[in-house]
This record gives sequence, C-alpha cells and structure tokens, in this order.
Amino acid sequence: MQKRQQVNWGKAVCRASVRQRLVAAAVFLVILGVFAVLRPGATRYADLDRWFGPCGFKQQYQLPCPTCGITTAARSFVQGRIFESFYIQPAGALLCCALAVGAFFAFFCAATGLYFRFLVRIFSEIKIGLLILIAAIIIAAGWMVTLARALAAK
Repeated sequence: MQKRQQVNWGKAVCRASVRQRLVAAAVFLVILGVFAVLRPGATRYADLDRWFGPCGFKQQYQLPCPTCGITTAARSFVQGRIFESFYIQPAGALLCCALAVGAFFAFFCAATGLYFRFLVRIFSEIKIGLLILIAAIIIAAGWMVTLARALAAK
C-alpha cells in the first residue's frame, strides 16, 4: 500500500479522558440494558405488550400509529432477524441498528481509552434540534411504510 493510502491512526483517534471513558461505559451499559429488557420479551419470558399496553390510536382509528411496530421490530432485531425487523417497522430497525453501532463505539472507547475524531466532530457540529428532526423524519418515513401496508391490506 502506498504511503498516502495508509490510515494515519494518530489523526484518526485520540486519547479519551477518564471522564469520557466513564461516560462511554455508562452509554454502553444503558444500551445493553435496553437490549437486555427486550431479550426476555423476544423469547416470550416477559409480556412486553402488558408493559406498553394496546395502541389507543390503532384502537380508535383502525390504523397504525407512528410508533406501532417498533417494539415488535426491536424484538425481531434482538432475536437476530434483522431483515424481518426492517419489514415490520423500518424506523424501529434503524433505531436498533443505531443503538448497536453506538454500543460498539461506546464499548471501544471505554475498553481501549481511544475515541475516533470523526465522532467528536459529528457530535460537536450537530445540534440536538437537528438530531430530533432527523429522528422525526425517520419515524414519519417508517409510519408511511406501515400505513401504506395497512391500507393495502384493507
């Protein structure tokens, strides 16, 4: 490989402070906790429907709400059926993928003490309002898919 094609790890990663490593460990544990709660529901040891209750929007209008299917998609994702998860509710599957990637980077930072500079740039330049807007667009797009599927089935 030519010298200009090689990755310069000195510029790609930085040393993480103790505080940053603790925050990364906390983020990893929270994401792991989310998946740990979903796992018993995926294997039917726990009834997640009882925790979340029936969808009032669906009961009232006979149409799926914007978040209908996210729990079911997350259950499928936890069971390893990724494509089925995307079919059930694309927004839920995308959320699970984002959580899995976030857990990987958080674990990497907590375990090695290194973090990638591109993550720092992304999170320092992107404002929380933009992240909320992106999440709303993803949920709306997932709703459009499930709504179109529900209307086609009628």
